[in-house]
Amino acid sequence: MANPVVHFEVIGKDGPKLQKYYADLFGWQIDANNPMNYGLITDSGNGVGGGIGAGPDGYEGHVTFYVQVPDIEAALAKAESLGGTRIFGPETIMENVTLGQFSDPEGHVIGLTQG
Repeated sequence: MANPVVHFEVIGKDGPKLQKYYADLFGWQIDANNPMNYGLITDSGNGVGGGIGAGPDGYEGHVTFYVQVPDIEAALAKAESLGGTRIFGPETIMENVTLGQFSDPEGHVIGLTQG
């Protein structure tokens, strides 16, 4: 696969509640010990890693996946040229992770990470 899916996330109103829910449901080990309280689920060799956290106040949330691309700006520009809408990015967070997000023509949120 040229641009693999490398991460998923569940963002909602109550990050800790969602983290507990998915940990209890699937037996996932979730580590939210970071400045953003973003619960990381590491890949145990059998799947894609992910994260669960809270969005900004008033944000309803989303479930999405992240695709690794060589150039986030180019990918966002292409998504827009094909009828998508840029949500944000490229933006560097946590010092070494560059992200972007767009919505497809039907409004589904898709994430991008640079690699």
